[in-house]
Order: sequence, then C-alpha cells, then structure tokens
Amino acid sequence: MINSIEVVKVGIADMNIVRAPQLIRTSGLGSCVGVVIYDQVQELAGLAHVMLPESSLAKNGDLNIAKYADTAVKELVNRLIRQGARATALKAKIAGGAQMFQFASGNDMMRIGPRNVEAVKKELLFLKIQIVAEDVGGSSGRTIEFNTNTQLLNIRTVNKGVMDI
Repeated sequence: MINSIEVVKVGIADMNIVRAPQLIRTSGLGSCVGVVIYDQVQELAGLAHVMLPESSLAKNGDLNIAKYADTAVKELVNRLIRQGARATALKAKIAGGAQMFQFASGNDMMRIGPRNVEAVKKELLFLKIQIVAEDVGGSSGRTIEFNTNTQLLNIRTVNKGVMDI
C-alpha cells in the first residue's frame, strides 16, 4: 500500500489551513505574496495568497479578505487559533512579491510586489509574529509548498530552480 500525502492547494486571493502530514501549496506568485503562518508543536499551518496590500483598494462591498495583506494575515491567524494554534508560538515564512514588469515612471502604485511584501511584514510585526525565512522580490514567479512535518517551505522559482527555506 502506498501512502500518499494530501496536498491542499490554495488559489489566488485564497487561504486555507492544514495539519500534519498534509502539505499546502500555491502557485502563480508573481507580485503576490505567499504567507505561511504555522505552529510547529501543534503541526498546524496556514497559507494565504495575498494579491494586494490594502483592503482600502477594494472597489465594491464584496470584500475578499484573503486578497489583501491587511485583512488576510489577521484572518489566517484567527483561523489558526480557532484550530488550536497558540498565538505566542506562531512563526511565518513568506515568498513572492516580485516586480514582474518594469515601468518607466517611478510611480509607487506600480510597485505592487514590493508594496505587498511591506504590507505583509507590517501586519506580521503588528501581530508579533516572527518571520523566520523569506524569499521575496526579484522579477521571477514562484510556486511554494509548505511541509507541516519539517516546517520547510519549498520554493520553485521560474528560471532559478528549487530551494527550501
């Protein structure tokens, strides 16, 4: 009998939570940031695929809280705690936030990737969650997969290969 480990996929502007031995994965991280928050002892982890820095950018009343750094990080922490994670034990790993396109103007609004990284870090700092590893910036897309058993974040970067952090 072959034991296969379930891989839970998280879409763009989405979030989910897994328990060991499950893995959690998201792809399509260009300017988006993948935020993994986990409790090592509880073997519980969550992943949010953040698209934009601030929910104030929402155009209508239907707010997708997973889409924005300022709402996704808080909600992911709340969901983890409801599942048994300890707030004081939470740690984070982040990846993504690439500057996918170069713009002639120095317009800050076009720096979506770097602004996403800054917004995620600001929320984690506010919630007193330490970032133990990161792979952010650059100009290449990424796919990430977090292993709840090893707490390793596997990162596959376009044109740059694979690494674990």
